[in-house]
Amino acid sequence: MLREFSGLGLDPENRCPSALAPMQDVTGLGFMRTIARRGPPDFFFTEFFRVHPHSKLDEEILESITQNPTEVPVFAQLIGENLEDMGRTVEELQKYPIAGIDLNFGCPAPRVYKKNVGGGLLRTPKKIDCLLAHLRQKVKGNLTVKMRIGFEDDRHFYEILDLLAIHRINLLSLHVRTVKGGYNTAPQYQYVTEAQKKLKNTCPVLLNGSISNALEGFRIHKKFKSSGIMIGRAAIANPWIFRQLRDIRNGLTPFSPTLGDLHEYLMELFEEIKKPEMKEEKMVARIKKFLNFVGLSLKGKELFLNEMRRAVFKDELFSIFSRHLLNNGNSEQAIPYA
Repeated sequence: MLREFSGLGLDPENRCPSALAPMQDVTGLGFMRTIARRGPPDFFFTEFFRVHPHSKLDEEILESITQNPTEVPVFAQLIGENLEDMGRTVEELQKYPIAGIDLNFGCPAPRVYKKNVGGGLLRTPKKIDCLLAHLRQKVKGNLTVKMRIGFEDDRHFYEILDLLAIHRINLLSLHVRTVKGGYNTAPQYQYVTEAQKKLKNTCPVLLNGSISNALEGFRIHKKFKSSGIMIGRAAIANPWIFRQLRDIRNGLTPFSPTLGDLHEYLMELFEEIKKPEMKEEKMVARIKKFLNFVGLSLKGKELFLNEMRRAVFKDELFSIFSRHLLNNGNSEQAIPYA
């Protein structure tokens, strides 16, 4: 582990490093701060910076690097394909305190891959080769990749792994589905084991995809021999998941949050992600993206989700939080994340 992560600033005794997966419109500075207060991951990755001929660094995403008080290393993720534009953006980002540059080869959104960026690049290994070669010369420190096992199958998977080795990629985060598989097909964790074998421990591999809780994540990590775990949607529902994972890997009983803890999280999250210029109705609509995941972990989730989705104003929403999480002695009830 020391050799694998020596350039990433990790404790060599860390037996299962963790990362918060980058999620557009979710993993901004406010969410990073909220997560960190409940037990941070070992790495953060920004939402992706869109790169094109006229692109500039997104100021809001940049704040998650420049104004981040968590002391967690932050990787800046890019999505694009033009060599000149990607190189220019790398040079701009390296003026800031980043842990490295991460390349998005996995976004499954059709509006993204149809432009031949994100997951669309997995159809053309030659383009990936050119991009990695160009950026390896530009990036002074860590150059990392987040990808899926392929576009619609694994036909280029092993060829792309060879390219990661050739261009000395420092970390691979592997989502164990294809691009066309979206988020609903069965995860194929065996590809993490294959990637570890192919890269021969020169490039650590973080397992990503369908980790619903810390116990399951640690079990899958051990079974498929990943270097660590990247968690996305489950961390929205359970912001203590990285603390729980750390407890498990240290042989401790994982922290068990209550509904009262969840209420505190939601109230804090609302304050963290709101924007001064945003109208109240839009702010309520914005947090619903988070609440859809949170609601799935609750007993009586259908009622919570139905009421939450009808709420328009802040007071309505806060009343729903109190009714489901605090009233009738609910605040001391443990949340059944396991």
